[in-house]
Amino acid sequence: MSATQALLSTQPASARTLVVVFLRGGADGLALVPPLEDDHYHKARPRLGIAKKDAVPLDGFFGLHPKLADLAPAFHEGELMIVHGAGSEDDTRSHFEAQDLMEHGGVVAGGWLGRFLRSRPAPASGALAAVAVGQALPECLLGAPTATVMQSLDDFALGVRTPGLRAQLERLYALEGGPLGAAGRDTFDALQRIDAMRATPYSPAHGATYGDDDFSRGLGQLARLIKGNLGVEAASIDLDGWDSHFTQQTLLDPLAARLGQGLAAFRRDLGPRMATTTVVVMTEFGRRVRENSSFGTDHGRGSAMFVLGGGVKGGRVLGPWPGLKDDLLEGPGDLPVVNNYRDILAPILQRHGADAGQLPRIFPDFTLTPRALYG
Repeated sequence: MSATQALLSTQPASARTLVVVFLRGGADGLALVPPLEDDHYHKARPRLGIAKKDAVPLDGFFGLHPKLADLAPAFHEGELMIVHGAGSEDDTRSHFEAQDLMEHGGVVAGGWLGRFLRSRPAPASGALAAVAVGQALPECLLGAPTATVMQSLDDFALGVRTPGLRAQLERLYALEGGPLGAAGRDTFDALQRIDAMRATPYSPAHGATYGDDDFSRGLGQLARLIKGNLGVEAASIDLDGWDSHFTQQTLLDPLAARLGQGLAAFRRDLGPRMATTTVVVMTEFGRRVRENSSFGTDHGRGSAMFVLGGGVKGGRVLGPWPGLKDDLLEGPGDLPVVNNYRDILAPILQRHGADAGQLPRIFPDFTLTPRALYG
């Protein structure tokens, strides 16, 4: 169905929005954020390792993949934090099982983001409170009070072929009092503003330029909705294709460029709104430390997460760094997971309205040790 008939809510400019970017396929954190001063990294990857001269320097030990150069200003300006050795306790190295565990937040029904939206004293209930950019609802949003899947603003309408329907509904809701009447009036107000958005070509602010790819276009749509104060409290968007068993450099370069350019454009476009917007980038697992014979890397364990905006105390790579010496690796030669993804998400959810007492219900059967993301 191309049109959504649902309640849309408004939100003040001070409201906070959480954007979850999932890199599906097991993104190689050792390529995205290489440990340039760990000699064992260069020995394990004589052909695929990012050379010091090519990397974007960060903190004297780690660097960025050269195609992520657009994110360097956010890091050095203190708005981007990187968490290395991040992942889950799943050790199957199976895309499906690892993604399932991570999106559900454990072996539990529903998704962690859906439980977060439902757990608060006043659960988010507008149709745009939770938005998934794409064609399907991600598992992390299962159980949300409401969630909308969209690819563009054209997905939000009462139907262009029934112009009389809207007028009739407006008259009906005008007769209602109380919460129902207020909800109806808010709905039509929001629909009018979305109509105005569709009628006006979008010009990103502050000189931001989005790429001509699905990921960048999706981020542009989200920026437009956030700045339109249409009640977006949580959003999910995927960037697929990170399974780099073969010819990794050929695969990773364009993906890293899309990721870096898209996030940098989103940050620039939102401008001051980044103070109330958090972007978290995650993936189901990382890649094997040692390169394989096919100029690629196989399924591993620890990877990297990115946390952008939202008051994060950035400009640092959160450790501890376990090292890449053979006897420090896990299983067949993987970077260990030293930062469970829930311990990264927990303080973010608290900043976005979750009470500390609610966190065990959002991430059940797991003892949380929230990391200090905000100083």
